[in-house]
Amino acid sequence: MASSSVTPSQPPPPAARPNLAFRDLRGQRSPAEFAAAVRRAACEIGERVSCDARYIGRVESGEIRCPNYAYERVFLHMFPGRTLTDLGFVPRSAVRGRGARGVEEAPLPRTDDPAHVPYVPDTTGGTCAPYDTHQTDQDHEESDVRRRAFMTGGTATMAAVSLSPLALGGAAQAEQRPGRRPGMSEAGALEEAVRKIRVLDDRHGADGLYRRAATPLRTAYALLDAGATRQSATDRLYSGAGELAISVGWLAHDSGRFDDARSHYAEALATARMAGDPALEAHAFCNTAFLARDAGRPREAVRTAQAAQRAARPLGSARLMSLLALREAGGWAGLADRTGCEQALARAQALYERGPTESDPEWMSFYGEAELEGLEAQCWSMLGDWPRAARHARHAARLQEPHFTRNIALYKAELADDLARGGRPDEAAAVGMEVLDLLGEVQSSRIQTMLAGTARVLLPHRRASGVSSFLERHASLPRPA
Repeated sequence: MASSSVTPSQPPPPAARPNLAFRDLRGQRSPAEFAAAVRRAACEIGERVSCDARYIGRVESGEIRCPNYAYERVFLHMFPGRTLTDLGFVPRSAVRGRGARGVEEAPLPRTDDPAHVPYVPDTTGGTCAPYDTHQTDQDHEESDVRRRAFMTGGTATMAAVSLSPLALGGAAQAEQRPGRRPGMSEAGALEEAVRKIRVLDDRHGADGLYRRAATPLRTAYALLDAGATRQSATDRLYSGAGELAISVGWLAHDSGRFDDARSHYAEALATARMAGDPALEAHAFCNTAFLARDAGRPREAVRTAQAAQRAARPLGSARLMSLLALREAGGWAGLADRTGCEQALARAQALYERGPTESDPEWMSFYGEAELEGLEAQCWSMLGDWPRAARHARHAARLQEPHFTRNIALYKAELADDLARGGRPDEAAAVGMEVLDLLGEVQSSRIQTMLAGTARVLLPHRRASGVSSFLERHASLPRPA
């Protein structure tokens, strides 16, 4: 009798159990902070692991029942005298074999080929090798943001609640049906999700949206893993997933979660490299440059902005090249290189004046004359030229279209700070009051941080007109959780 060719069905995997022991070891550190500690420990013993907050979340939720050998060596180095069982993992023998073998036992990705490892400088202060951003399954799971307490009350909450379906729920269910592979409809749903996130961010800021946006990002990469029916659909799915990773990264960036933002931007860059998508690569580099500037790494900002320009040059978009020149200018300003900054600003202005074209990316809808003025204001502020910075910030606030509520608040916060530092406390307080009026609708840690800096500058000027009222109202603001 011929042997049957039917493969016996595999038993369902055991339900994940939270790893409470590992969670206890993290203590008061955030998942991102703990992931940074893991990467530093890896450096100490010559290992390279792509650990981020998402990986820590997967371990703590029990999805990773046993780490691969590299992580095992790092964890045992971090907690000498303990075994994997002490750390809350199951014995390796329990996850070996056909049925049990999962991503935790997958081979480590190659890290010796520079063409496949986009460089993302370390932000932990250590001297570790470049952060490995290979897109393993570990990199595509939801991060700690899903477990963070979500803000309650206010317009931004309602906006975030409206974000939850994103038209991706149906796409995910379709992807899970036997024999059903994602196609153009799922790609379209993904692109619509990106648009919706951007619109909500423009109106309400990032703080109330970040946690919600992580869910469709996970769905996007699940669709990629399922494999599309046609190459055209595959290309759109890769592009959409990368753009969504950038959008979620920006929400992290604007809400002050720089480590999370870096992880998302690196994810988008890796996706762009795998898909051979120069437009997505330029966008990922663009945002990485902006993050580097805000995180106090100006030289990295310059080099990353220049890399973005190299990727974007063949695309034929003068407006994109203008924005990237502004990103470079911000890096030069952070380095206190006035000449380099002025040259980049002049290039940005000249490119902008060439006007829009059909090749301008959709995501650049925010980039108009107001944003040009606002970014230039930031450059002059970093160079300490407060009157010039205030002039550009004032122009930015006046030019901004009304539906970009977040940007109006941002430009006015920049203006208030420039006026305060430029010795005009009464005007700074009046503009600061206007920003406070907008904070009921806009939730942005970045804007709140700027206002806090302005308040500190104005403290010695309490007797100036309006300053005391501004300081009292600012002090009464609820502090972010």
